[in-house]
Order: sequence, then C-alpha cells, then structure tokens
Amino acid sequence: MKKLYLFAAILVSIIVVPGFVSAGTTCATKYPVILAHGMGASAQILGIVDYWWGIDNALANNGAKVYKTSVNGMDSTTAKAASFKTQFLQILAATGAAKANIIAHSHGALYTRYAISNLGLSTKVASWTSMCGPNRGSYIANLVCYNTPTFIRNALGGSLNFVYAFIFGDTSPNSLQNGYDLCTDYVINTFNPNTPNKTGVYYQSWASKGKTSVPDIILEPTWLILLAHDGANDGLVAESSAKWGTYKGCQSAAWYSVGCDHLNMVDQIFGVTPGFNAPAFYVSVVSDLKNRGY
Repeated sequence: MKKLYLFAAILVSIIVVPGFVSAGTTCATKYPVILAHGMGASAQILGIVDYWWGIDNALANNGAKVYKTSVNGMDSTTAKAASFKTQFLQILAATGAAKANIIAHSHGALYTRYAISNLGLSTKVASWTSMCGPNRGSYIANLVCYNTPTFIRNALGGSLNFVYAFIFGDTSPNSLQNGYDLCTDYVINTFNPNTPNKTGVYYQSWASKGKTSVPDIILEPTWLILLAHDGANDGLVAESSAKWGTYKGCQSAAWYSVGCDHLNMVDQIFGVTPGFNAPAFYVSVVSDLKNRGY
C-alpha cells in the first residue's frame, strides 16, 4: 500500500508541479529538486501536515521541479537510505532527468549522504544540501541512548515503534537504532569515515540557532542543554555538527526574534516562524544552485 501511494504521489507530482503557473524562473534548476525529511516524521505527517510547510510550493512557483520523498520516521540510517534510494530512482525514471539536487533536513542529511556514498547514487546527484543535519551527531541522542537505564530505553523504543507503526504508518520501525545512529561517537568515528564525499557532487550545508531562546518552546530544554555542552545550536543540532562540505552559514532570524530553531528551518510549526521566512530562504538556496549550473 505504501509503494502504491508513493507511485501515485510521484505521478501526481509529474502532472501537477510542472503545470503550476510560475511566478518566475528564479529556481529553474537544470536538475529537479528532491526534498528529504528528517527523523520522526514523513513528507505528509499523518496525511495532514506538510513537513515542508509552504516551501515546496514557493520553489515550484519560482520555476523549480520539486519532489518529496518519504521514509520511515524512526529507523536506522541505512534502512532510510535504502528507501530513499528506491524513491530517488523512481523520480529520475519518471522525469527522465539524469541527476537531481537533494535538499535534506535533519536526519535526512545522513541517510541521503549514505545513499550517495554507499548505495551507488553519486553519479546521479548534482548537489547535496544539508539543512541542520547532525553531520557529527547530536549530544541529545547521547543523553537518551547512553544516560538512561536500559529498561527505560527499551520501553521507550518499543513504545515509539508501536506509535510509528500503527499511527504514522512506518514499516518495521526501529526507534532505538535511529537513536544510536545519531550519537556523536558513532557518527564521527564510524559513519563519517565510511561515508566519504564523492567527486562530482557539490556538498553544502546550513545551520540555524537560537540567540536568546528558541521560538518553539518544546525545544527550549534541549536548546539549553546543547548550549552548555556545544554552544550555538537549534535545539537539536549544534552549529558545529551541522557543518559539512561548503558551509554557507547559520540562520538566526531577524533582530527582533529569539532565533531560528530546528523546526523553523522547515517552516514549522505550521508556518509560524517569527523573523524567518523559510520559503524565501529556500528560494534563495535553489536560485544559487541554478546559478551554479545545477
């Protein structure tokens, strides 16, 4: 059922997205743009909430051909990478494009990078853009995986697996492995050495940070923890961890905002991002990719 839904979504994208009345060609890249979501979510959360709230429409309205992939919300990096690869190749086959530009948020940065380096996608990817990706892991994952009693950790993993399987529709989720795969020691010492950048792919990254707080109050506790441990962060990922390839900078929102957090970077929650215009930001990012010939 999930495969049928994905295939239908791709067909709809092919029919509908290029048919939008474009406000311009600012984002008319040579290759299509594929958006890859992060942990704990899907492209369409519960079939209701768009993960990329308003961003995909803004890109399409400025000339981009945009597609969204959707993998298990809670699963290992390698399992998500395999699912992403299947969808990525389906999109290329359906569009006839030789390559694509990947824009990935959060955990999406890791599983897409793994697919490029280890699953044979390197010759089919023009550029890879990481948005708040935990490219050196997250200390928050360390706290959950290494500093909680085993029985609590196992119970939490089992509960999350149940929720993501029966409510979010994940196929055989693995929440604990998802957590371990984001721990700093694993990402730095195992994942990164075995996931090298590939020649011919343009790698770039962005970070975000809270200045005096974070707009989404649910991230306030983790922002404070990371602030003490790693310095500047977005509530889940430290700026130092988000850097990979060509580092383009850190979004902190307008002067009157407390900052730009991990959720704000994908226009969440529900487009309420004080002082930060996420759709306009992504238009500028994709416009730059166009100007670079991607």
